[in-house]
Amino acid sequence: MSELGLCSRREADDWIARGWVRVDGVVVSELGSKVLPSQKITVERQASAQQAKRVTILLNKPIGYVSGQAEDGYKPAVVLVTPENRWQEDRAPQRFHGSQLRSLVPAGRLDIDSLGLLVLTQDGRVAKQLIGQDTSIEKEYLVRVQYAKPGRLPDADLKRLNHGLTMDGKKLLPAKVHWQNEDQLSFVLREGKKRQIRRMCEIVGLKVLGLKRVRIGRVTLGDLPIGQWRYLGEDEQF
Repeated sequence: MSELGLCSRREADDWIARGWVRVDGVVVSELGSKVLPSQKITVERQASAQQAKRVTILLNKPIGYVSGQAEDGYKPAVVLVTPENRWQEDRAPQRFHGSQLRSLVPAGRLDIDSLGLLVLTQDGRVAKQLIGQDTSIEKEYLVRVQYAKPGRLPDADLKRLNHGLTMDGKKLLPAKVHWQNEDQLSFVLREGKKRQIRRMCEIVGLKVLGLKRVRIGRVTLGDLPIGQWRYLGEDEQF
């Protein structure tokens, strides 16, 4: 069910336990049941209705907040999801309700020293799409840097940032890195190792002064103010 994009694995277990899943018209009650490629999986309307209520929220995370659970005295970004912090220009029809905070988790990290687009979701399908093992969705960052040596970063090192660096004993996937202006680089990545951009820059002698995520797939940060949030629109897809 997860591979077909119907739901997350956790949702599948819940739906099966509730008797909402059928294979070739027969209700499946046992977790881990095998299904042949030729068989048809259907779900009851209750499952689709429950899934439709799940929200995905786009937050412009400020510096000083952690993406996930609170750590070392720092607050998690989810504490900013309040009615007061909802962007006034959000045109989504949803009304905020406390139940939307239940199981609202970050689909990808943004470290404490970085700001920009953070996705928080109740929808396992969105989480799998953004951080699943096979994801190829691009994430774009604007990175203000300072070169540690006199002059500018050599073109050869810029090429290495695009493709040629190794981290944690593995070659990084090709990236798209180019100068946005004289002290700011644009990074487009298809993977997300811990503090990856900062470490990539360090390898070629660049110090990161500021890092902001501005796009995930086809969804952009746009004019969303720092510390405010909005719902992912029904017409938006990553």
